[in-house]
Amino acid sequence: MSIRPTLETRAAVPTLEGAGVKLHRAFGFHDPSELDPFLLFDDFRGDTPSDFEKGFPWHPHRGIETITYILDGTVTHSDSLGNSGDLNAGDVQWMTAGSGILHQEMPTGNAKGQMHGFQLWANLPGSMKMTAPRYQDVTANDIPTVVDDDGTSVRIIVGDFWGKKGPVDGIAADPQYLDISVPAGVRKTFKVDTYRRAFAYVFAGAGRFSDASTPSGVLLEKEVMGEEYNIRDLSGNRTLIRFGTGDEVTVQAGEEGIRFLLISGAPIEEPVAWHGPIVMNTKDEIRQAMRDLNNGTFIKPAH
Repeated sequence: MSIRPTLETRAAVPTLEGAGVKLHRAFGFHDPSELDPFLLFDDFRGDTPSDFEKGFPWHPHRGIETITYILDGTVTHSDSLGNSGDLNAGDVQWMTAGSGILHQEMPTGNAKGQMHGFQLWANLPGSMKMTAPRYQDVTANDIPTVVDDDGTSVRIIVGDFWGKKGPVDGIAADPQYLDISVPAGVRKTFKVDTYRRAFAYVFAGAGRFSDASTPSGVLLEKEVMGEEYNIRDLSGNRTLIRFGTGDEVTVQAGEEGIRFLLISGAPIEEPVAWHGPIVMNTKDEIRQAMRDLNNGTFIKPAH
C-alpha cells in the first residue's frame, strides 16, 4: 500500500457566476490535464437569498457531464428537451450534456433562507461528445450511507466502496464520488484506485492529509494579539487537496472532525478545447458549436 502524496493544498476562490450567484471555485478553466477527467468544481453556499436567488438562467452545455449535489435548499431545473424537476437536500443529478442541451438551474433557500450545494464538471471522451443527452436524478433516500465502528460515515454517490454501490452509473469518467465525515481525533485511511486522478474538497471542520512529507497548506495572514503572522492552514473549510499517485488517502481529523468529498476518476488524456460549458477536442469543433447556437441547430433531434 502507498499513501498518495499531497501535491497541492489551496483555498477555493470567491467567484460570481450565472446571473450573480456568489460561490467558491475550487478549480476550473485551468490546465485541464491537472485533474483530468474533471474540469471544474464549484461550491455554491449562501446564508441569504440575495447570495443565490438570481440563479443560473438558460445556458448551453455540450461535450461534458455535470453532477449537482445538494446539501441544503432546493434547485429547480428545466431544459430545452422538456425535462424539469426539483433537487432537494441530499439529492443528486448527473446530466450528460452530450451533443447539446440548453439548461437552467434556479436555487431557493431552506426555511432559514440558506442554500448549499456543489457542481462538478466531468469531461467526455471525443467518441461520446455528440451522444444523446440524458439525466440521472437520484433522491437522498437512494444514496447508501455506510457507518464504520469508529463513527466514520460515507455517503456513496458514485462507485463501489465498503461493499456498497452508489446509484449513479454509466459515467464516462468511471468516477468515485464519496461524501465522508470523520469524527474528531480519528485517523482514517480510504482506498483509491492507483490509476485514477484524485482530489478531496473539505467543506466542514479541518484535518491533516498524510503523505511522505508535510502538507504545505494554504498560506494565510492572521492577526494574533495585535501581531500579523503568515501561517499554514492545513486543510480547513473550503479547501481543495490534490493528490499524487498511490492507492490510499489517509486523513487525521481535527478537534471538530472533518467532512469532505473524495472524488477520483480515470483520466481521458485527450486534447481539450474549451468555451465555457462547451468542451470539445478542437477549436474547429468549438466554432461549429457556436454556429449551431447561432443558427438554431444546437439541440439535435432525438433518434
